[in-house]
Amino acid sequence: MARASSALRQALAVFVALAADACLLHAAAGFWVSAYVLAALRCCLSLACVSLLHLGELPPAPARFLAVHSALPAALASIGGHAGGGARCWAMRAGASLAAALFWEVAVQYSRGRKEKQYKRRVLFARVLRMYGPDWPLLLGGFFFLTLAAVSEIQIQFYTGKVIDNLHDFMPEEFLSALLLMGVFSAASSVGAGSRGGLLMWAINSFTCRVKGKLFQAQTKQEIAFFDSTKTGELTFLLSKDIPQMGETVCLNINILLRTLIKTLYTLAFMLNLSWTLTCLVLMELPVTGLVETLYNTHHQQLTNATHDSTTAANDTANEIISAVRTVRSFRAEKREARRYDNRLLDTHRLKIRRDTVRVVSLLAQRLTGLAIHVLMLWYGRLFIQKGQMTTGDLISFILYQSHIGNSIRTLIYISGNMLTSVGAAGKVFEVLDRQPRIRTDGELAPDGLTGHVIFSHLNFAYPAHPNVAVLQDFSLELPAGQMTALVGVSGEGKSTCASLLKRLYEPQDGQILLDDTKLESYDDCFLSKKISMVSQEPVLFSGSVRHNIAYGLRDCSSDAVREAARQADAHDFIMQLERGYDTEVGEGGKLLSKSERQRVAIARALVRRPRVLILDEVTSSLDEHSESEVVKDLARHPDRTVLLITHRLKTVEEADQIAVIGGGCVQERGTHRQLMDRKGIYCKMREKHATAGS
Repeated sequence: MARASSALRQALAVFVALAADACLLHAAAGFWVSAYVLAALRCCLSLACVSLLHLGELPPAPARFLAVHSALPAALASIGGHAGGGARCWAMRAGASLAAALFWEVAVQYSRGRKEKQYKRRVLFARVLRMYGPDWPLLLGGFFFLTLAAVSEIQIQFYTGKVIDNLHDFMPEEFLSALLLMGVFSAASSVGAGSRGGLLMWAINSFTCRVKGKLFQAQTKQEIAFFDSTKTGELTFLLSKDIPQMGETVCLNINILLRTLIKTLYTLAFMLNLSWTLTCLVLMELPVTGLVETLYNTHHQQLTNATHDSTTAANDTANEIISAVRTVRSFRAEKREARRYDNRLLDTHRLKIRRDTVRVVSLLAQRLTGLAIHVLMLWYGRLFIQKGQMTTGDLISFILYQSHIGNSIRTLIYISGNMLTSVGAAGKVFEVLDRQPRIRTDGELAPDGLTGHVIFSHLNFAYPAHPNVAVLQDFSLELPAGQMTALVGVSGEGKSTCASLLKRLYEPQDGQILLDDTKLESYDDCFLSKKISMVSQEPVLFSGSVRHNIAYGLRDCSSDAVREAARQADAHDFIMQLERGYDTEVGEGGKLLSKSERQRVAIARALVRRPRVLILDEVTSSLDEHSESEVVKDLARHPDRTVLLITHRLKTVEEADQIAVIGGGCVQERGTHRQLMDRKGIYCKMREKHATAGS
């Protein structure tokens, strides 16, 4: 109620002030009074009325409106207009002042409230511009042809009016001259438009290719914890959608902005030359269009971000279902998963409908405003022709200009806001580009000799995605050089975590891992990746031949080395039985091979590097008993290799030189198979349970 009462008092005060202003203007119309002196008197009288009637502090919004309304006649008089006028002119000036005041309140004041956000967007926009640095010759060429096309289009409209005037009072020389110049400028406009589009698209493609490469390199450099907390669909969306949007948003928007600005200024010069009164009338569309566009940008950006997130969620759902299609089929859950994906799509569809509805309402408001201005312009133009102030050709030229400048004004307002709002896609790209991996890779140590002696010293570790769940607690273990150490224990006790830490996929929160009495982070990252090889339970193969997968990541790897590694992994025989041997394609993810064959290829891929430390994480689970025994024996009797074997098959660990039983995040027991069996502890009970389950 208080707000309504205050608004009512303000409206009443402004109404009384306007009435007093109209009386003063009418009374002074017959006297010679300087326009600006009269404007000052009107402004003081109006503000005094509002202050007295409002009974309090002068509100800023009515004050700005009355100040503009009072000063407008003086401004018009300064450029050759009439300061007075009847009730119709007074009402038109009041409407223009109100539109300007509303635009200021909504656009400028609102923008001030979002100053920090706008600043961030401007910084992002500037960064995108700097990334176009290598393409500046293409951009300069594009902007040159852009200017040529814009100027030529305006000249075509000017000479169109000249041709029409000559149709009434035919003068052959002037008619042919105007017609010839129309043809010249038409050709120049076509050449400029075509060349501009080609050069700018070339620049966009170059930018997209270059930034995609940088982003993909930045993504692959991140630590594994980054991928644990970031969905795959989101990362691929950056590459497939956001980067192209970055390139097009900046380059095409600047193209449209400069072209429209040149056409607008050039058109305004011609329009003012034809009729400054009609030009001022046309420009009244500017504040109303700006107000509508500001409101539109606010809601449209929010809905665009929500649509982006919803689309990413739908893509993630589709990827999850397709990657697990065998599980879905085995549980006959096709309809359920289809409904889940449909629900995601419906969410995205609803957001797009809301976003497009906002756009439709915005366009409708802008077009109605433009239509109203156009009707007023035609009405005044008829009066000017009757008074002899314009010719019919001039009015036709002005109408052509007005149709273009109306669109140009709407385009300028839209593009100026859209360049900052749509550049939000660049923010997510720069977050990844600027992100530094949490794991240091600046070590430089690469000794010629390495024994492979590993020490886990008092490790404490929790995965970054679940920082409150401790996986390892004061974990200590020594892996003697040249020996096989087996880690056993129930699932979830940290066996695979030890392998990931040794491979430097994660960093422990406390403690350290030593290789030959030197911290792991001190070694060169590429050197360490060759000296410590890991084979996981679910190995990943890449599209390509068997040879390509075994030699993956190595620049110079001979065929003899590939074959020798395959023999050590007990893979050579089955590879030679394939249709093309080592040149056989394995398919996407190795799906053309069986699981046991994929594991053997993965073991060969690890062995071809001749590592000093070899990590086998449940890799023999898909091998038959004979193959498992042969592989483990071959790996165990290599004197220059330290092997860390993680397995649930307790029979396999009998070959190990040392067995460590993990429980509660630390080592519970350690020793040989015989020592642990004699101790009658945890390992012995696990063996007995395993034997009972096997029988």
